[in-house]
Amino acid sequence: MDQQPPEDQGGAAAAGGPPTCYRHPGRETGIRCTRCERPICTDCMIPASVGFQCPDCVREGAGTGHHPAASRPRTLAGGSVAADPRLITKILIGINLAVFVGVLAHPALRDDLLLFGRAYVDERSAGYQGVAEGQWYRLVTSTFLHQEVWHIAFNMLGLWWLGGPLEAALGRARYLALYLLSGLAGSALTYLIADPAQGTLGASGSVFGLLGATAVLMRRMNYDMRPVIALLVVNLIFTFNPWGGIAWQAHVGGLIAGALIAVAMVHPPRERRKLVQYGACALVFVAVLAVVLIRTAALT
Repeated sequence: MDQQPPEDQGGAAAAGGPPTCYRHPGRETGIRCTRCERPICTDCMIPASVGFQCPDCVREGAGTGHHPAASRPRTLAGGSVAADPRLITKILIGINLAVFVGVLAHPALRDDLLLFGRAYVDERSAGYQGVAEGQWYRLVTSTFLHQEVWHIAFNMLGLWWLGGPLEAALGRARYLALYLLSGLAGSALTYLIADPAQGTLGASGSVFGLLGATAVLMRRMNYDMRPVIALLVVNLIFTFNPWGGIAWQAHVGGLIAGALIAVAMVHPPRERRKLVQYGACALVFVAVLAVVLIRTAALT
């Protein structure tokens, strides 16, 4: 394998500044591949038996006599390493933006996608509507719905900052399951506790799930926890601010679900990894289903 000599591994390093990732030159990093010693960022590092390796070294480490699948690059959670570690994050942001633009063009869509338990709308809409009336899709559609520009901007920035590193660490499928189940858990807790006639919307439940998962991942990798703790405290202060207007149930539900799923993603023993991961996601989904059924029975 041709390796780039250390003195040619980034302008910043050559100029005496902090080293930058050889695959992402704009990202400063203090981590190096244990095989080629090139600097790599958190999106590129792949856990090895000792330290971390870069995708190139892992990819070219085949030919060891094992099954080809054993030599494929794997994320910390056992997922496949993708060429674009932010693809799902970009798609999710695109869906949120598309729904936002769609509602601006057709404001009536907002009422069709909004989350509320049960409320009398009008006779033309067959009277009562809501999740309790069988419109369970609102538990999902509301997590992609935003009303104000600042609202979607804040949530999409959080999704971009938190989602990229998590997608790289977990893999696409596991990351998508974490995002969707966190949002669903936030919607379920809102449905259970909030006024059934009160409409709620936003991706905050999913983003808080990513925040909880980030805390778990940083703890797993022995990173400094103070920045993520500070971020969590600030967000919880805004969540429970005295002025109201924020569906704190969605934030709390997403945070708890995201943290629990992340624990199952990054801490299971290797020989039972998939069983624990899939089992945790299934348990969260069953818990959400139970909450929705109980609340629906109470409202109807």
